[in-house]
Amino acid sequence: MYEKDTKKIQQMLEQQNYVADSEIVMSVYLAKKLHKPLLVEGPAGVGKTEIAKVMAQALDTDLIRLQCYEGLDANMALYEWNYQRQLLHIKLEEGSDKSLQERENTIFSEDFLLKRPLLQAITHPKSPVLLIDELDRSDEEFESFLLEILSEWQITIPEIGSIRAEKLPYVILTSNRNRELSDAVRRRCFYLWLDYPEFEKELAIVKSKVPDCDLHLAKQICIFMGLIREQKLEKVPGIAETLDWARSLVTLHQNHLDPEIVEATLGIIFKDKIDVAHVKDSLAEFFEKVGVKLKEMPVS
Repeated sequence: MYEKDTKKIQQMLEQQNYVADSEIVMSVYLAKKLHKPLLVEGPAGVGKTEIAKVMAQALDTDLIRLQCYEGLDANMALYEWNYQRQLLHIKLEEGSDKSLQERENTIFSEDFLLKRPLLQAITHPKSPVLLIDELDRSDEEFESFLLEILSEWQITIPEIGSIRAEKLPYVILTSNRNRELSDAVRRRCFYLWLDYPEFEKELAIVKSKVPDCDLHLAKQICIFMGLIREQKLEKVPGIAETLDWARSLVTLHQNHLDPEIVEATLGIIFKDKIDVAHVKDSLAEFFEKVGVKLKEMPVS
């Protein structure tokens, strides 16, 4: 029975041009079926965030994103009061015959509430996809707070009362492993590790996302990127850089890797001058390897 359901998930992802292997499909299926948070870890640029985006599109629901960073606290993730609007309302109410309690009840109502991502997810009329992105950038105190939210799906606003989710969100958490997440977070979630793709998968991604890219060129690009990732680099390029490079070469009307064009477009692949310099020094070696693997590589 589950084979039929996982097939639907795979088709759902493919319809959004997301190339997913069986492990990704099974993880998304179980997270959706059991309404369990899915923790996706891996190096930057391998498509972790894309899973949440594609899932939201496929389910025809909203994507709500909480971008984590150092110093993120509960207020920034949950809600804040619109103080400027409250002050304006107080001034407009000056001279009215309303009591102090009536005025307070008015300004501390949902009309004056600024909903941040977690509260947006809890109060959404349809189960959204909640993306908690780069959780490893936040601190352990925020992790503990987040665990409580994921357990109860309820928050208490002192001035209003308790708010409980009527439609539970589908939750995707991502981490680049800049620091270890707590065991408590890991126990709460299903787990998926995403690494840089193998040649065949990256080629399928290029063909799907850049359909006008010449197949010969696409193969050379993917072999070249695989060789690059074996180097000691400051910032290893991910799938996003592969796709940007493929689109750029198509724009330049290329159907194979030309040494001069490659050298001129290294800034699309690398975002660090040391990496650019390192690769420039080794371009001849890389091209020899690409040429040997493809054999029919054109001479520029």
